[in-house]
Amino acid sequence: MRNMQVDPALVLFCVWLAGAAARMAQSRGHKLETYTQSRFRREARMDQGGGHKPGRPIYKRSPDMTKSLMTKSEQLLRIDDHDFTMRPAFGGPPIPVGVDVQVESLDTISEVDMDFTMTLYLRHYWKDERLSFQSTNNQSMTFDSRLVKKIWVPDMFFVHSKRSFIHDTTTDNVMLRVYPDGNVLYSLRVTVTAMCNMDLSRFPLDTQTCSLEIESYAYTDDDLMLYWKKGNESLNTDDRISLSQFLIQKFHTTTKLAFYSSTGWYNRLYIHFTLRRHIFFFLLQTYFPATLMVMLSWVSFWIDRRAVPARVPLGITTVLTMSTIITGVNASMPRVSYIKAVDIYLWVSFVFVFLSVIEYAAVNYLSTVQERKERKLRERLPCTCGIGNPDDMMIDPQITGYGSMDINTMGNYGMPENGGRQERMLAQVALNDPQMASQMKPSRGYVNIWIDTHAIDKYSRVVFPGAYILFNIIYWSIYL
Repeated sequence: MRNMQVDPALVLFCVWLAGAAARMAQSRGHKLETYTQSRFRREARMDQGGGHKPGRPIYKRSPDMTKSLMTKSEQLLRIDDHDFTMRPAFGGPPIPVGVDVQVESLDTISEVDMDFTMTLYLRHYWKDERLSFQSTNNQSMTFDSRLVKKIWVPDMFFVHSKRSFIHDTTTDNVMLRVYPDGNVLYSLRVTVTAMCNMDLSRFPLDTQTCSLEIESYAYTDDDLMLYWKKGNESLNTDDRISLSQFLIQKFHTTTKLAFYSSTGWYNRLYIHFTLRRHIFFFLLQTYFPATLMVMLSWVSFWIDRRAVPARVPLGITTVLTMSTIITGVNASMPRVSYIKAVDIYLWVSFVFVFLSVIEYAAVNYLSTVQERKERKLRERLPCTCGIGNPDDMMIDPQITGYGSMDINTMGNYGMPENGGRQERMLAQVALNDPQMASQMKPSRGYVNIWIDTHAIDKYSRVVFPGAYILFNIIYWSIYL
């Protein structure tokens, strides 16, 4: 029993030790305060003047609660208190959404693909009272794309677009600005490639009008009223926008209603821009070469008809060159089912070049036929031995019925320069011989067998250039 007794001194020591430990824990708990609480305590002392040192200015921070580090943006906007899957004022009148556009660049216009590419800043304006908040100085709050996914925004899309994307360098190019009264500005930077129906019947002397169409995908005009915020002034363009092949004449906006049989009516916004094509490039690359090829084909009219190696290659070369020009132009154009203005010019030029080749073929053929008939006539004539130069011969008019003046006035029918007049004289002598006349009666065609093949080239030297000049006058007066 004596071993079970507890020493009173030991008990008192344990009680004292426990009390000391409790007092140390209490003092340590007072020192464990947050950084924010200590900061507020220091600011409070500075406002009371206790922590201000003489000689230093006092800078007070704005008491705007929107800038308070204690308040999260989601809590200030009460994101969790509302269902943002529904549009503002659901069940009431349609919410008006204003739009304005800043065109940054007009990148490409493609005739082959019938489209254009444009980069623009698309801005939306609407009011959502669910996002209103209290602010003493009426300052707005600006957010990036992270908050956009948590609230309601208009579901705009580009009608007839082929490709589009929001720029994401270095971050998503999206801005959301919320004002204390609930007004919202939503801006994003977009590049879109959209369809443009082009009429190329006057190409390359044409003017094209393309349109970019903006529309809500889900909300009809009963839920969302889409409009240009400032009318025509809602569309702004950069003065430095330029294209290599086009002159941008004007931009303008319109608003229409689009109807879908399965869903209803939708507001649709249009951005129209008119482009006029620069003609100088096509003059250098197409029109001038074609015109020079046509003029080159006329050179053959001044080359002797017996110079076959000179005239034939010249005609073939111009025809092949025109074919190459036509092929090159069509390779860069869409396969449309109608005739373009450039096709008319090139094909008419090709016809002129081709006709110059046909003209020489006709001259060469008629010359060959003429020579063949002359040989047959010489075979039928009697011996002409002793007949010398026809210029030195004197023929009795009573015998032949033809005088020297008659021979000279028959005209030059294009016979070869040496011997032509002699052959005509021989034909006249033979026809005045009674025996030969009876033999030649069945072949009276031999009397006028000489065709002036020189005259075909002479007429061509005037007719071809005149007709081509007339065509150019008509062509440019219609299309310019």
